[in-house]
Amino acid sequence: MNPTQMMEVNGVRLEVRRIAGPSDASPVAPIVFMHEGLGSVALWTQRGLDWPQAVCTATGRAGIVYSRRGYGQSDALSDVRGSGRLPPDYMHREAWEVLPALLKALKISRPVLLGHSDGATIALLHASRHPVSACIAMAPHVLVEDIAVQAITEARTAFESGGLRDRLARYHADVDVAFWQWNDIWLSEAFRHFDVREECSRITTPLLLIQGVDDEYGTMRQLDEIAGVAPHALQLRLAACGHSPQRDQAQQTTEAIADFLKTAS
Repeated sequence: MNPTQMMEVNGVRLEVRRIAGPSDASPVAPIVFMHEGLGSVALWTQRGLDWPQAVCTATGRAGIVYSRRGYGQSDALSDVRGSGRLPPDYMHREAWEVLPALLKALKISRPVLLGHSDGATIALLHASRHPVSACIAMAPHVLVEDIAVQAITEARTAFESGGLRDRLARYHADVDVAFWQWNDIWLSEAFRHFDVREECSRITTPLLLIQGVDDEYGTMRQLDEIAGVAPHALQLRLAACGHSPQRDQAQQTTEAIADFLKTAS
């Protein structure tokens, strides 16, 4: 895997990995990979598969993979369960404040956004306001379902008394910050009103939605709601697939993305 570097964005150091595109290819927009609520640069690579590299190779594009604040090796939040607790609009802020600043620093104007879970929602929110070449949302959250609250409650138990903390500690400089910034806000009463369907209605860019039919964090209502306000969206509903298409159905997901991006600039 390519080494990472630290980039300062809005006064915060973020972990960034660059993946080079083929030297003989025509210039096309790079893919920006955006991780889930407990993800990081390193967590995209599991089970012996460097999935971002595989996608970049299959599509003939360069890639950017970064860890949001508090994840991976990026700067941590202070007092994450107190004054530093994430607000209910934390994904809006990432999409509309942090990501534009990162893209500007990288001199990228019209990226392909590829997000998973929280990262997928952030990608959708960014595409609702900013120009992108295409947007790919895997297992996105456009509203909060009871199934997600239940799964995240179970994750809290696994973190506190199971083996989840030790497993995640391999991927995050401060595993407690990484976990609690995500878990606390998702289980808060204020977050139950989270709803980005109106924002999704403003997306006009080519849009691919991917979700596993066995997703433990959301039902197919998520894709239905997006399609209801953005009818141009293409959909891939994967059998025998949970919340992480890039791991559960890596080859089929990669092939679908490569086919989708054949017509993107």
